[in-house]
Amino acid sequence: MAAARWYHRDISQVVAEELLARAGRDGSFLVRDSESVKGAYALCLLFQRHVYTYRILPDEEGLLSVQTIQGIQAKCFRTLPELIGAYQHPNNGLVTPLLHAVPRPRPEEDSGEPGRGRGLCRAGSGEGPAQLLTLPADGEDARGWGHTVPCPGAAPSSRTHIPQQLHQRLQEQVHSSPASDFMGFMAEYLTHHVHDLEALCHGHPQLRHLSTALATACRALHSEIDFTLAGLETLARVFDPPVSPRSPAREQVCGFLSSDPDLELLLNKISTVNHLLSSLEKKVLKSLQEMVTRHNLALPSVAVAPLPAARPLAVQNFEVKVGKSQRVALTVDVESGTVTVTKRGSGSLEEVIPQDKILQLIKYQSVQSKVRLVCARENQKSLSRDFIFPNARKREAFCQLLQLMKIQHSNLDEPEIISVYVGTWNMGSTPPPRSLASWLTSRGLGRTQDETMACIPHDLYVIGTQENSLGDREWVEFLCASLKTLMAIDYRVVALQCLWSIKIVVLVKPEHQRRISHVHTSSVKTGIANTLGNKGAVGVSFLFNGTSFGFVNCHLASGSEKTHRRNQNYSDILHSLALGDKRLGGFDLTLRFTHLFWFGDLNYRLDMDVQDILSHIVKKEFQALLAVDQLNLEREKNKVFLRFSEGDISFPPTYRYERGTRDTYVWQKSKPTGMRINVPSWCDRILWKSHPETHVVCNSYGCTDNIVTSDHSPVFATFEVGVTSQFVPKEAPGSGPEALACIEWESIEVILKTTSRSKCYIEFHSYCLEDVQRSGENTVQNCDIPGFLKLGWSSKHLPVLNPILPDLEYLGDQHLLLSIKGVESCESYGECCLALRSAIGTTAQQFETFLFHRGEETGSVRGWMRVRVPRGRSGTRERLYEWISFEEEEDAEPAAEPPTCPRRASQRLRSRPRSLPEPATGYTNPAYFIFEGVP
Repeated sequence: MAAARWYHRDISQVVAEELLARAGRDGSFLVRDSESVKGAYALCLLFQRHVYTYRILPDEEGLLSVQTIQGIQAKCFRTLPELIGAYQHPNNGLVTPLLHAVPRPRPEEDSGEPGRGRGLCRAGSGEGPAQLLTLPADGEDARGWGHTVPCPGAAPSSRTHIPQQLHQRLQEQVHSSPASDFMGFMAEYLTHHVHDLEALCHGHPQLRHLSTALATACRALHSEIDFTLAGLETLARVFDPPVSPRSPAREQVCGFLSSDPDLELLLNKISTVNHLLSSLEKKVLKSLQEMVTRHNLALPSVAVAPLPAARPLAVQNFEVKVGKSQRVALTVDVESGTVTVTKRGSGSLEEVIPQDKILQLIKYQSVQSKVRLVCARENQKSLSRDFIFPNARKREAFCQLLQLMKIQHSNLDEPEIISVYVGTWNMGSTPPPRSLASWLTSRGLGRTQDETMACIPHDLYVIGTQENSLGDREWVEFLCASLKTLMAIDYRVVALQCLWSIKIVVLVKPEHQRRISHVHTSSVKTGIANTLGNKGAVGVSFLFNGTSFGFVNCHLASGSEKTHRRNQNYSDILHSLALGDKRLGGFDLTLRFTHLFWFGDLNYRLDMDVQDILSHIVKKEFQALLAVDQLNLEREKNKVFLRFSEGDISFPPTYRYERGTRDTYVWQKSKPTGMRINVPSWCDRILWKSHPETHVVCNSYGCTDNIVTSDHSPVFATFEVGVTSQFVPKEAPGSGPEALACIEWESIEVILKTTSRSKCYIEFHSYCLEDVQRSGENTVQNCDIPGFLKLGWSSKHLPVLNPILPDLEYLGDQHLLLSIKGVESCESYGECCLALRSAIGTTAQQFETFLFHRGEETGSVRGWMRVRVPRGRSGTRERLYEWISFEEEEDAEPAAEPPTCPRRASQRLRSRPRSLPEPATGYTNPAYFIFEGVP
């Protein structure tokens, strides 16, 4: 498979279409891995400027056949090259024979348009079409890898120029590398053994000359590894006498490395060392535990002191203004559940407000320090009072304390809101300081927690680090001890996932441990050739009651000029990280979770002269710097982090500081090849993406200013997140006639960025449905505008969906995932997420949103839907996070009758949050305006 140039591994449908469009000739084709069926392939074929996709499926015996819909008898083949050779001929059920193979692009670094499938770069060079490999004609050898296939690049002079280019690159590296002897072996290879290039062009993937050169260069490594391996094996036998260590079954090494026996032996030794190091700790621990049990060495029982109880929340006081000049003191007692208003000066008590009498808290957006408190009175009328705090931080602290008071006195069995702390820090391969207090309590620069809230413990702590030199257990124990000192709580470890020095730790309050389930961890390497773990990502996902969470900590490629490489790293992580419900594996990673948090050393830099950057930092002119921030620029181009959110950045760049201080940026780094510039940048970031119409509020986003052991400053963000629990209907199933809710569609219209003409269908996934549902084929199709395909479904061809529970309160928390798939290929063209909340009612509501696939925007979908709820199942209640609202205008009057809890049964759920736009009559993306009025 490795030598078949038309095989492109796991590139996406979008990338396949781009390569075929560049080829531009009817009969051009390529093969990629299927995204819908493991072990299957997708054959992509260009004909009359449109791409047709066919699935190549293996049967139970491993024989391959093309799935066509023309009624042609399927032919079976043992190998993929045999199948491709056979379909050169006409009348085999394809729109056209396979004539011109589109080869894999040559790997290039940060040149041209960045690839959106793993390892993709531009096909060919310049702006011309991609170079094609012509398949052998009749009578020629089509059984193997095609011995008549010419080498890409017609000009022989370009082939002779390749060694010169490689020698030049090697010469540039020699001066900066201490391994001069090794470079000598490589120079010898480039001079005398460039015949590997010709062998590869003729279909021979074994690069024998390279393998010989590497084996010679690594010969001295054998003795070092033998010495280390012997010691490890001896230690392993001490603790496990009956079993002799064996080399683990390692993954198959790439073909060009496995041809030399010396090199393969070396790889086996390295694999064995890796296996022994990773298993030795478990082996020793098991042996010692057995020894304790066998010899009755258990220590006598000792009375264990009870764990310290969580510190009660102290009573907090706020000085505020009422009206133009009057000043009062607000005293918040979370434990007793009261807010006391006291006049300043006289000190006379004015009013004590119990928490259950507080109906609504309104934050003014025009005046960031102003809040309105709406309280109930005995005469059934409400009273509202406005308070002006010294600053916005004090107002937020007051609001959060009242939120905590509501939660603590709600008497709910399960929480509706949890607080989530997310931290990221590149530790610079140095041990941390003794105290992480400022980081774990969100104090420092930027939008930070007020001192009244700093030591209130969060429900979840998610800590991501890069270049962390501490051992896994040592780091976890250090974090738990730090939190216990600060919060007097023994946090429980939900998960730890590591990739070399990249680590993610998830800690939870003890009372929430039982609410955590379905924990998954994963990692992806994006270092050199995607095989080294010095760069990459680690991730954790789980359910908190009924809400799914995903957390990704990454370390992307460094260097100001490596923007495209970082984008590619993001794409690789997005595609390869195995998190969440396996049944949603076909969906974009960003759609699999109710809330997804992505953070780490993203390494995006500032595109500005370093002196100008330093000048703006001194003046705290951060907006001018954010305008040239590479991450912001790439997000604006829809290259990365589509539809993610990030808190406002009001803190200075977190990289690259002089270690030991936060007063000086070290932007020059001396190297043998010259001076390298590392401009101050916001490398360390925290972003998130949530399902529509869910509750998530970022309460702080900043960095510390007193942790100075690394050249990066630690970054933190805290969130208030709405969660759901297992819904228990008031009416037990079977207690009466079963009433069903239904989700009905009037129409759905889809626009895809594709050159395909394929008929499509829609799959509907949701936890509120028993099974995956599927629509019929689209009834409307238009491809008059090049590069786009417009599809339409009427209500007759869309299924009526029946949720498993008909209750309004339950349905208001549910979402639908839609996937647009081709009828012929069953491959997804795009996915999206729809909230049921705003569609509940008797009249259809319009929806419109983007389609995503593998991190890219691939189109748009809009339509009309309604969710019908049977009578008697329309009861609902106000959530704890719904009593806080926002007021646009300062002089706007509140409603005469503020909502009470619980709401009347006939009342609909609240409208969508202010952060979400109302459904538009036109397309959200201006690129689709061309379709307005197109039938």
